Amino acid sequence: MKFNLVVSLLVCTASHAFVSQSSPRPFVRASSPVFATVEAPVARKTKAPVFDEVCETTGVTLSRFMNEVAMLNPELKELAILFGAIDTACKAITNLVKRSQLPSSETLGYQGEVNVQGEDQKKLDVITNDLLKRALRFTGRLGVLASEEEDVPVDLIGNDKSDSRDILIEEGERYVAVFDPLDGSSNVDAGIPTGTIIGIYEHDENCVVDPDCLGDDCSEQEAQCLANTLQPGTNLVAAAYCLYSSSTILALTLGNGVYMFTLDETIGEFVLSKPNVKIPDDATIYSFNEANLEMWDAPMRKCVESWRMGTGKSGKTFSSRYIGSMVGDVHRTLLYGGVFGYPGDTKNPNGKLRLLYEGAPMSFIMEQAGGISTTGRKRVMEITPEVVHQRVPVIMGSKNVVQEVIDAYAAE
Repeated sequence: MKFNLVVSLLVCTASHAFVSQSSPRPFVRASSPVFATVEAPVARKTKAPVFDEVCETTGVTLSRFMNEVAMLNPELKELAILFGAIDTACKAITNLVKRSQLPSSETLGYQGEVNVQGEDQKKLDVITNDLLKRALRFTGRLGVLASEEEDVPVDLIGNDKSDSRDILIEEGERYVAVFDPLDGSSNVDAGIPTGTIIGIYEHDENCVVDPDCLGDDCSEQEAQCLANTLQPGTNLVAAAYCLYSSSTILALTLGNGVYMFTLDETIGEFVLSKPNVKIPDDATIYSFNEANLEMWDAPMRKCVESWRMGTGKSGKTFSSRYIGSMVGDVHRTLLYGGVFGYPGDTKNPNGKLRLLYEGAPMSFIMEQAGGISTTGRKRVMEITPEVVHQRVPVIMGSKNVVQEVIDAYAAE
């Protein structure tokens, strides 16, 4: 009897979970009453699976989840392979983070180098960057890759013995990956939650570099191909983050909802723990670095001060929760509701978060969970980056709370 029950639960998940979507359209209503209707924020260019129903049961691993997607959506087969590499990389990184406090690990402290943004690189920044590059590179499914720790998209081989920063462009491959390998790495020494952020775009199949080209001609071809990384968030095919905390949690979206997987260390697999995540429309939590409040512009100050005093639209007094790690703060916001933000200020007019591999992927996840992400004046997902490391103000979270910010800027 117990065996039959388990089989029926697993079969239920497999038989109902995925159907193919041949053209962009809003989400369909789930056949299970557990899930409510959610409308897609915008029409999307890329195909994505529609998740009609996922039974409330354990035993659905990330690999099985992606295999089901690939089986019913053949055009996403290579994306499933890419997520296999992400799965492995996140497991390896969580082990590095957990062991970092041991004297024998030698992973804490600074590398002694400064990245292109003028930030001191932690040892774990460099290690995790190289680890993720290698994992993604050897899937054979990438055309171009960009990382927070590199000044330009670089050779994914990661040859430590050379200072060469050769641009990697592989002909005919399908995807472009952008990532922040260890968001919040400044917190590692204190054992505070950190994370990895990844965005996946489609690669321009017309991007071809002649292996016999020389000098300026070759550089021009490379530059055209590298433009693959400079895409707005509306072009994202998939986005994910991995949170390294009391549990290791991988959250992902393929364009139709957000799914969270928790690493079960007894079996070494990410297991589906929260299907079809929805952020509450209202909440009374805000997550900002209030030390910068006096440097914010008037609309942002007005919103935060009204939340603190209980004079905002909800009439409720908000509480403050701020970790200082984007992945940790956004993860809590997704589950409990509220608003996370790093607005611009007089010192950093464009804020400090990078658009390409922090702002856009996390905004994609937030919007797919039913939230909003804005600069205050513009939807983050619609901004096309001009350079790889472009910064942008970000305010994201529950739609009714973030709408107050948008309205404040509009009234200005």
